[in-house]
Amino acid sequence: MTRRSGSAPRRLWWRAWDYAVAVRWIVAGALRPGDPDELAGTSSGVAGRPVVLVPGVYEAWHFLRPLARALHARGLRVHAVPGLGRNRGVITPSAALVRERIEALGLRDVVLVAHSKGGLIGKRAMIEDVLSSDPRIASMVTVNTPFTGSRYARWVPLPAVRALLPGDAVIRELALERSVDERIVAVRSFWDPHVPDAGPPDGGADVLLRTPGHFRPLADPELVELVVRHVLDGG
Repeated sequence: MTRRSGSAPRRLWWRAWDYAVAVRWIVAGALRPGDPDELAGTSSGVAGRPVVLVPGVYEAWHFLRPLARALHARGLRVHAVPGLGRNRGVITPSAALVRERIEALGLRDVVLVAHSKGGLIGKRAMIEDVLSSDPRIASMVTVNTPFTGSRYARWVPLPAVRALLPGDAVIRELALERSVDERIVAVRSFWDPHVPDAGPPDGGADVLLRTPGHFRPLADPELVELVVRHVLDGG
């Protein structure tokens, strides 16, 4: 058995640890919602391009706060999109909310950092941004995003999750639209219990993390380093 798949007991442990981390972040966010603009400034003088977070399905903006704080500690300006709520909405209107937030904050040359479904929202936002008269999004780093859908979504009886099935019309449409793919860096775990077939969009960069799980990779130091380099190097 390779490390990529792991033994059955090891996968069970990885899954339990993954969910424990997710529950901890959900509870922390519920108890201390905080201010979505709390990490928008920096005193380190590093700054670079602004980062805008796009969480996954059923994730409020503060679910990504641990990652946001790690990025902010490295000198990046990090912004949230509270209008997404718990991210149960349809992808295209959600993408419009992301673009509206970027415009309202007066941001330019933005790097989106998105988890799971957030990467689909981010890609749609990038596509619409290209077509606009005032483009503001430079690139995107995604984590465990189902660019071609997830076959496991069929087992979850929730509309927001079932919309991630490979045969969904929006998923197919996004997969066929390749105008922004070269500006996407797709980061994925070597084992993901939610998105087993994760991979980059055509032409996008593919980065494999050594941390297993769907949620735990968000706290992987390698991810933080990758985002910091991407923001500062203009990738």
